[in-house]
Amino acid sequence: MSRDDVFEMVLLRTEVFFVEQRINEQDFDAADRDERTLHLWIPDHRGCAAYLRVAELDEPERGARRTFGRVAVRADRRHEGLATQLIREVLDRFGGEALTIHAQEYVVRLYERFGFEVVGERFIEAGLDHRTMVRPGR
Repeated sequence: MSRDDVFEMVLLRTEVFFVEQRINEQDFDAADRDERTLHLWIPDHRGCAAYLRVAELDEPERGARRTFGRVAVRADRRHEGLATQLIREVLDRFGGEALTIHAQEYVVRLYERFGFEVVGERFIEAGLDHRTMVRPGR
């Protein structure tokens, strides 16, 4: 990632998670700079239009050694399928292995379309309702 790419990613995540969703917990963590982490984004003429990160877990969670999250789409580009494009990219690369995610409750249906299933009870993460979801390896 170039310096400009990092800036655009930080700007988008800040707009979505801090400004829009009013999350008051730390967004950036050690996974962001871990060499095993894959940052995927879709650029446009205004910068970073959509983003997600794929992280390798130090300890398996529900049989998965990999997760993705921090899915963010800029407000002016929502409902264009950009998140879907990014998720497809993740599955193209890692769909052969089990994956686990912590999905915000309101987007569970999106992940179900890709074969993720809800496991366990609803929980609060970053002040928002989440569900753990798992997709077995294929």
